[in-house]
Amino acid sequence: MSIPTEMALSGFIATDPDLHFTADGTAYCRLRVGVELWRKEADGTFTALEPTFHDLASFDATAREIYARFRPGDSFVAGGYVHEFETKHGEIREEFVARKIGHNANRTNYAVIRPKQPITAEPPPPTPAAEPPAVGF
Repeated sequence: MSIPTEMALSGFIATDPDLHFTADGTAYCRLRVGVELWRKEADGTFTALEPTFHDLASFDATAREIYARFRPGDSFVAGGYVHEFETKHGEIREEFVARKIGHNANRTNYAVIRPKQPITAEPPPPTPAAEPPAVGF
Protein backbone atom coordinates (compact mmCIF):
# COMPACT_ATOMS: atom_id res chain seq x y z
CA MET A 1 0.00 0.00 0.00
CA SER A 2 1.41 3.40 -0.95
CA ILE A 3 1.82 6.26 1.52
CA PRO A 4 -1.07 8.74 1.24
CA THR A 5 0.29 12.21 0.54
CA GLU A 6 -1.04 15.66 -0.28
CA MET A 7 0.41 18.96 -1.43
CA ALA A 8 2.10 21.12 1.21
CA LEU A 9 2.84 24.83 1.46
CA SER A 10 5.36 26.41 3.81
CA GLY A 11 5.52 30.16 4.35
CA PHE A 12 4.52 33.04 6.60
CA ILE A 13 1.23 34.76 7.35
CA ALA A 14 1.17 38.12 5.51
CA THR A 15 -2.27 39.51 6.49
CA ASP A 16 -4.73 39.12 9.34
CA PRO A 17 -6.99 36.10 8.82
CA ASP A 18 -10.49 37.12 7.67
CA LEU A 19 -13.19 34.79 9.05
CA HIS A 20 -16.66 34.60 7.47
CA PHE A 21 -19.65 32.26 7.58
CA THR A 22 -21.78 30.97 4.73
CA ALA A 23 -25.59 31.10 4.84
CA ASP A 24 -25.64 27.55 6.23
CA GLY A 25 -23.14 28.45 9.00
CA THR A 26 -19.97 26.95 7.49
CA ALA A 27 -16.88 28.89 8.56
CA TYR A 28 -14.38 29.96 5.93
CA CYS A 29 -11.19 31.98 6.27
CA ARG A 30 -9.14 33.83 3.68
CA LEU A 31 -5.73 35.47 4.03
CA ARG A 32 -2.55 36.27 2.15
CA VAL A 33 0.61 34.27 2.76
CA GLY A 34 4.19 34.79 1.69
CA VAL A 35 6.65 32.17 0.52
CA GLU A 36 10.39 32.81 0.93
CA LEU A 37 12.53 31.90 -2.07
CA TRP A 38 16.26 31.16 -2.11
CA ARG A 39 18.82 30.71 -4.87
CA LYS A 40 21.82 28.43 -4.37
CA GLU A 41 25.02 30.05 -5.57
CA ALA A 42 27.98 28.29 -7.21
CA ASP A 43 30.03 28.61 -4.01
CA GLY A 44 27.36 26.71 -2.04
CA THR A 45 25.86 29.75 -0.27
CA PHE A 46 22.24 30.82 -0.60
CA THR A 47 20.87 34.21 -1.61
CA ALA A 48 17.43 35.33 -0.42
CA LEU A 49 15.09 36.38 -3.25
CA GLU A 50 11.94 38.47 -2.99
CA PRO A 51 9.08 36.45 -1.45
CA THR A 52 6.01 35.60 -3.49
CA PHE A 53 2.51 36.22 -2.11
CA HIS A 54 -0.52 33.97 -2.52
CA ASP A 55 -4.12 33.53 -1.36
CA LEU A 56 -4.90 30.86 1.24
CA ALA A 57 -8.41 29.66 2.07
CA SER A 58 -9.71 27.18 4.61
CA PHE A 59 -13.05 25.90 5.83
CA ASP A 60 -14.76 24.57 8.96
CA ALA A 61 -12.50 23.75 11.94
CA THR A 62 -9.31 24.68 10.07
CA ALA A 63 -10.73 28.15 9.32
CA ARG A 64 -11.61 28.72 12.97
CA GLU A 65 -8.17 27.54 14.14
CA ILE A 66 -6.33 29.82 11.69
CA TYR A 67 -8.40 32.77 12.85
CA ALA A 68 -7.77 31.99 16.53
CA ARG A 69 -4.08 31.03 16.41
CA PHE A 70 -2.30 32.79 13.54
CA ARG A 71 -1.07 36.38 13.20
CA PRO A 72 0.95 38.18 10.52
CA GLY A 73 4.58 37.06 10.62
CA ASP A 74 3.85 33.53 11.92
CA SER A 75 5.62 30.75 10.02
CA PHE A 76 3.41 27.83 9.02
CA VAL A 77 3.27 24.50 7.22
CA ALA A 78 -0.06 23.56 5.62
CA GLY A 79 -1.39 20.52 3.81
CA GLY A 80 -4.08 20.87 1.15
CA TYR A 81 -4.47 21.54 -2.55
CA VAL A 82 -4.40 24.34 -5.16
CA HIS A 83 -7.84 25.50 -6.31
CA GLU A 84 -8.00 27.33 -9.63
CA PHE A 85 -11.06 29.51 -10.30
CA GLU A 86 -12.35 32.24 -12.58
CA THR A 87 -13.31 35.62 -11.12
CA LYS A 88 -16.46 37.48 -12.14
CA HIS A 89 -14.20 39.60 -14.40
CA GLY A 90 -12.99 36.50 -16.28
CA GLU A 91 -9.55 36.42 -14.64
CA ILE A 92 -8.10 32.97 -13.77
CA ARG A 93 -6.77 32.92 -10.19
CA GLU A 94 -5.55 30.27 -7.79
CA GLU A 95 -5.54 29.82 -4.04
CA PHE A 96 -4.13 27.22 -1.70
CA VAL A 97 -6.91 25.50 0.25
CA ALA A 98 -5.52 24.37 3.60
CA ARG A 99 -7.07 21.22 5.01
CA LYS A 100 -4.69 21.32 7.98
CA ILE A 101 -2.14 23.83 9.21
CA GLY A 102 0.35 24.28 12.02
CA HIS A 103 3.16 26.55 13.07
CA ASN A 104 6.50 25.64 11.50
CA ALA A 105 8.50 23.91 14.25
CA ASN A 106 11.79 24.89 12.54
CA ARG A 107 11.02 28.58 13.01
CA THR A 108 8.60 28.81 15.95
CA ASN A 109 9.22 28.40 19.67
CA TYR A 110 6.22 26.82 21.34
CA ALA A 111 5.15 24.56 24.17
CA VAL A 112 3.16 21.38 23.68
CA ILE A 113 0.44 21.00 26.28
CA ARG A 114 -0.71 17.40 26.36
CA PRO A 115 -3.75 16.14 28.22
CA LYS A 116 -2.96 14.40 31.48
CA GLN A 117 -3.03 10.62 31.34
CA PRO A 118 -5.87 9.12 33.36
CA ILE A 119 -4.86 7.72 36.74
CA THR A 120 -5.48 4.00 36.89
CA ALA A 121 -6.58 2.28 40.09
CA GLU A 122 -3.83 -0.34 39.78
CA PRO A 123 -0.27 0.15 38.60
CA PRO A 124 0.64 -1.81 35.46
CA PRO A 125 1.96 -5.33 36.09
CA PRO A 126 5.76 -5.67 36.22
CA THR A 127 7.49 -6.79 33.08
CA PRO A 128 8.59 -10.43 33.45
CA ALA A 129 12.34 -11.00 33.48
CA ALA A 130 13.76 -12.59 30.37
CA GLU A 131 14.74 -16.24 30.80
CA PRO A 132 18.37 -17.08 30.05
CA PRO A 133 18.89 -18.83 26.71
CA ALA A 134 19.14 -22.61 26.75
CA VAL A 135 22.59 -23.88 25.87
CA GLY A 136 23.15 -27.50 24.95
CA PHE A 137 25.74 -29.75 23.41
